[in-house]
Amino acid sequence: MYQFDIAAGSKAELYRDLHAALDALTAGEADAVANMANASALIWQYLPDLNWAGFYRMVADELVLGPFQGKAACIRIPVGKGVCGSAVATGETQRVADVHAFPGHIACDAASRSELVVPIVHDGHVLGVLDLDSPAPGRFDAEDQAGCEALMTLLAPRLAAMLA
Repeated sequence: MYQFDIAAGSKAELYRDLHAALDALTAGEADAVANMANASALIWQYLPDLNWAGFYRMVADELVLGPFQGKAACIRIPVGKGVCGSAVATGETQRVADVHAFPGHIACDAASRSELVVPIVHDGHVLGVLDLDSPAPGRFDAEDQAGCEALMTLLAPRLAAMLA
């Protein structure tokens, strides 16, 4: 059993502690599904105001649902469609304050109002995305984006088995 001391202080402290916890959870583990499962559980437990936290994996030429926390979700997302597909197509994090204003948004949960999607890249290959949804408009800021990008930079080589 894992127990982490996650700071209740600043957002910078929160992400620093999440990074250390994710490192401890995934160090030495080669199974990509296990690492994504623990990462989504950790993020779900410690990031406030989320209604979905999880992963979509690149399988062939589309995103396929991976481990997550939250309500049942869309299973397949074409590259270039919705916020997740746009993150893959552009190779850039998508931080959306109002998903209803995002052209082509895919509403898996009507309660979602804002979204943060971080592409997971290893050796030039997009392995998938981290997808975070919130019922609060404007929930994610630049600090959340930087913190989640750092988490995925740590996790990416530990998901490399997905390339095999």
